[in-house]
Amino acid sequence: MKTVFFKLVCLFICVGLSTSCKNEIIGAVANDSDGDGIINSVDNCPEIANPNQEDLDENGVGDACEVETNMSTPCENGMAGTYPCNGYDLMSQLTLSELSINGFGGNTIEGNDSWGWTDPTTNKEYALVGLSSHTAFVDVSDPVNPVLLGVLPTATVNSIWRDIKVYQNHAFIVSEAPGHGMQVFDLTRLRNVVSPPETFTADTHFTEFGSAHNLFINETSGYAYIVGTNRGGAFSGGALFINIQNPTSPVSEGGFGAGGYSHDVQVIDYTGPDTDHTGKEILVGSNENEIVIADVSNKANPIVLATVDYSNIGYTHQGWFTEDMNHFIVGDELDERDIGNNTRTLIFDLTDLDNPIYDFDYLGATRAIDHNGYVNGNDYFLASYRAGVRVLDISQIASNTITEVGFFDTYPASDSANFNGVWNVYPFFASGNIIISDIERGLFIIRKSD
Repeated sequence: MKTVFFKLVCLFICVGLSTSCKNEIIGAVANDSDGDGIINSVDNCPEIANPNQEDLDENGVGDACEVETNMSTPCENGMAGTYPCNGYDLMSQLTLSELSINGFGGNTIEGNDSWGWTDPTTNKEYALVGLSSHTAFVDVSDPVNPVLLGVLPTATVNSIWRDIKVYQNHAFIVSEAPGHGMQVFDLTRLRNVVSPPETFTADTHFTEFGSAHNLFINETSGYAYIVGTNRGGAFSGGALFINIQNPTSPVSEGGFGAGGYSHDVQVIDYTGPDTDHTGKEILVGSNENEIVIADVSNKANPIVLATVDYSNIGYTHQGWFTEDMNHFIVGDELDERDIGNNTRTLIFDLTDLDNPIYDFDYLGATRAIDHNGYVNGNDYFLASYRAGVRVLDISQIASNTITEVGFFDTYPASDSANFNGVWNVYPFFASGNIIISDIERGLFIIRKSD
């Protein structure tokens, strides 16, 4: 009996001191936690049995331990999953509820405007998404795994209109909610969110105006131009001038009422072909039934340079300069619905700011209403409600030629002239990722196909 006992003890000691192929002394049980025959010190997934050590991406972490991530959906044979497309892949989507916290905003929540911010310190990219009850801040640096970091509730009550722009690492937010004013939010706070999503408060709430439809920021001059305010106010709903050079201490510096109510504006420090106005701060307003061009360099004395209209006006909605400033591209929001034409984009020759000329129309492939459009290089990205985002090549605009080169349609059921689908598109991230805000379906991140 003693002999048998002695042999068992010796056997136990031998097993306990057996060595691996790397000559490490290991325990019979304690150092192979998952019992797959691979010791913890060399197991690429020590807590989950994986005896064959599969590691498809060769990153040193076994496939059994890889955190499952979302996958992008390529545009193949004209579809990215359930969405019609041409040349643009779907990276990911967050629904309206996923852009909210615990049902915040109620059951009637809708999406509206969006903008983007790139952190100059980390180069991380963020989507700023407007909803009827709040603004959502989303880390989209990994476009297939966006993360809602938090929300900033509306300053007063819900509204389907909210607009967001960025200057010096701060978001500036207006809304048509009564008494809303302008919220200012320090975007660098997004670097330090530990347990997302959070409910944020504004760093500044500027209340020298109430409701507003929109705002534009000239990032060169440091002025915000607030439009679509009270038609009965001092400037009849025309642009208010707000000095935001110190972002958390905005200062009102008058406004521009001579052009009447303004729905949207673009304001630039002018470097275009009209040398009479080189270096001036030029405002181009989409003012319901005409385009108004003004020199707003002197905030105490803005000067109208010219106005121009066009045939079959529905509602002059929004416009954007080409990068050479030779042309201004305009969308009319109501002509498709009220007149019946296909999506119409109007091009104006602004080589002489004192004598702007209607140049030509581009008609799209569908009857959908156009909303907001932006130029990035030779591409014009148009948010077109039920037709999604349309991408137009404007490299031959001087020859009166525009060509659609891609699209991503977030409203597959119809391309009719109704107010559903894409509200806005932001195409300015250096990564090439593009964010879309959709009224019913939330945030989409798309990217040009390889």
